[in-house]
Amino acid sequence: MTAYPAWTPASRAGIVPLHPYGFGTILGRSFVALRHNPRVLLGFALVVQTVAYVIVTAAIAGVAVASFSRLDTLVEGSDAFDAVLTGSIALTGVAALVLGALAGALGILVQAVVVTEVASAVVAEKPTLREAWLRVRPVFFRLLGYALLTLLASVVVLAILGGIAVLAGLAVLPLGIVLGVLFALGLIPLYAWLSTKLFLVPSAMILEGVGIRRAIARSWVLTRRRFWSTFGVIVVISLAFGFVAQVISIPLSLLSGGISAIIAPTAAENPSAIVAFVVIQFVGQIGILLVQCIAVVVQSTSAVLVYVDARMRVEGLDHDLSVYVEARDAGAAALPDPYRAGIGRTIAPAPAWGTPPAPGWPAPPAGGAAWPAPTPTTAAPPTASPATTPAPPAAAPPHPPVPPSDPTAWAAPGGPPAGS
Repeated sequence: MTAYPAWTPASRAGIVPLHPYGFGTILGRSFVALRHNPRVLLGFALVVQTVAYVIVTAAIAGVAVASFSRLDTLVEGSDAFDAVLTGSIALTGVAALVLGALAGALGILVQAVVVTEVASAVVAEKPTLREAWLRVRPVFFRLLGYALLTLLASVVVLAILGGIAVLAGLAVLPLGIVLGVLFALGLIPLYAWLSTKLFLVPSAMILEGVGIRRAIARSWVLTRRRFWSTFGVIVVISLAFGFVAQVISIPLSLLSGGISAIIAPTAAENPSAIVAFVVIQFVGQIGILLVQCIAVVVQSTSAVLVYVDARMRVEGLDHDLSVYVEARDAGAAALPDPYRAGIGRTIAPAPAWGTPPAPGWPAPPAGGAAWPAPTPTTAAPPTASPATTPAPPAAAPPHPPVPPSDPTAWAAPGGPPAGS
């Protein structure tokens, strides 16, 4: 008796279909992912970014107040005043740079957690914050090193080009201005190109567990045939959130100026005007901070979706993800990570339409004689045989004679036959 398999429900759907998708899906699902696990995505990002913003702002303000307060004891215009002013500006700038780098490290942590959560959402899983951190922890310092490497490279390039423009300007001012403009115009497409080619480095580093060099190579390869769609995702999301930030900041700036003009029309110092100005600026900064948090989450989400789509098209990742989802929903445990299966694999392209090639002999082995030519075969001539005449068919038995009928006999209709 044949045993039929039991019915099993369909696998749970993730935030994207498990097959290659397009530009619109990446944009749409980048925003939909916020609803999948808002506690890990938006909540964690908002808390970390807010704490970092408050700490950095307070620290920079403290350094600035402590350094610039020394100017009150000096005569303005003296050599000591100028020296202290220069030192205070330099100290505040260095503090802002260092604290900004530390805040950037926290931003990298947010991006890493988002990458892990979205990669799990693709296969319909919802990890906790602790589970996401356990996956990020082995590669966190690599991510930090990559961020510092990109920052250092940017500073070096800007310093070299800026130094050339300044030196040329000291010699010939118009030449320095022209070089500065040309350098700026050249850096814009260079930055856009490098940002697009390296857009998938964090995703490759986290999901594949590779180092900085290998992650850069992976991002370079995966964006080779997806450059313009990746560039479009970056541009659209950046412009959208930049526009939203301006929509929030510009009305609040106009509102603060109008309230100040109403409360203190003579520009005299008024505590109410100062309080109103501070409150409006604080509300505006909170709104901008919220927009920045959402932008970080959406940008990181789009990077993961671009990464998954590129690997589906190049390496057949959709097959690995489907196998993983079906096995998990069937009750299998201790499954391998589907994102680390088939790394670097190249799927065969679809066959082109056309007439199939004619079959032929295989190539002869190297260094050997050529294959012998096929011997043509001819059909043997038919053998001669004496002609035979088919036998005639047997004669049929004769029918019994039928007596002739009497032409004079007549019978009435309905009566007995004549002669009976």
